[in-house]
Amino acid sequence: MSTLHVLSHSPFGNDRLSSCLRVIGANDALLLSGDAAYALQPGTAPFTTLQARSLKLFVLGEDAQARALEVPDWAKAIDYPAFVELSIHYDKVNSWL
Repeated sequence: MSTLHVLSHSPFGNDRLSSCLRVIGANDALLLSGDAAYALQPGTAPFTTLQARSLKLFVLGEDAQARALEVPDWAKAIDYPAFVELSIHYDKVNSWL
């Protein structure tokens, strides 16, 4: 069973990202939204960790743009309609609140 994991909190204020990465499976994907997009800030521990992982990584393009973050080539920027499509594609959606 595949899961879309959705993070919206900054990776610098809590351990949601590391907790998510411990349980994410080979058929799962990760979507960064809101302040979770800061995980794509180059030179940070979250960036390095995500870059080293071989996982399906998405970020809401609007949130990356609002935070002046470039989306690296190993992640994919999506819009809200694509977010809806992703949530339909995966068997489950897990929001890390």
